[in-house]
Amino acid sequence: MRVRRISTVLGSTAALALALTACGTAEVGGEGGEGGGEGNGGGDTITIGVKYDQPGLGLDEGGTPVGFDVDVATYVAGELGYSPDQIEWTEAASANRESFLQQGTVDLIFATYSITDERRQVVDFAGPYYIAQQDILTQADNTDINGPDDLAGKTLCSASGSRSANNIVDSEEEGGLGVDAQLREAGNYSECLELLGNGTVDAVTTDNTILAGFAAQNPGQYRVV
Repeated sequence: MRVRRISTVLGSTAALALALTACGTAEVGGEGGEGGGEGNGGGDTITIGVKYDQPGLGLDEGGTPVGFDVDVATYVAGELGYSPDQIEWTEAASANRESFLQQGTVDLIFATYSITDERRQVVDFAGPYYIAQQDILTQADNTDINGPDDLAGKTLCSASGSRSANNIVDSEEEGGLGVDAQLREAGNYSECLELLGNGTVDAVTTDNTILAGFAAQNPGQYRVV
């Protein structure tokens, strides 16, 4: 049944996890020195990539990121022997998470990073530490969209590097729902939110935790479907 198929695809979990390079164990830390805690920190600092635009998860507030991903990252860094003042934070958008790890720009990534088989070919995951599901965000006064099938003929925003929108538009043979929606790609989900706010797109879809954060930050403007 169609309803069962929707439940299977959108009900599948997005397991948020930390990621590191897939080539063996990542060497964390800068040159020389020991880590700041009781663990085995490999240097003076550790560089961690997080999102800077997602309320409740990873949000830049006055030059310092805050949120659940940031809290988990700080805890893990502490277990590795690094105190909070030894963490160097870097903004990691969805599109550059793998490249940042491969190039050594960061040591670890905590950035609403869903575990997929495709990504496992490039990076190693530890976790998951949070299980999310996928929802849809629309303007509060939009009564036309109440589920995935209602996105047919609508414009759906996708953040570059994210696979969430593909779960909607890809064919069933490709693992999606096969909904005939038009994709509009943006640099990140905060850009998607701007496009949704000015009516350029009809909806945004991704992890419910991300969408709930945006809705809470803009009370009365958006609704989570």
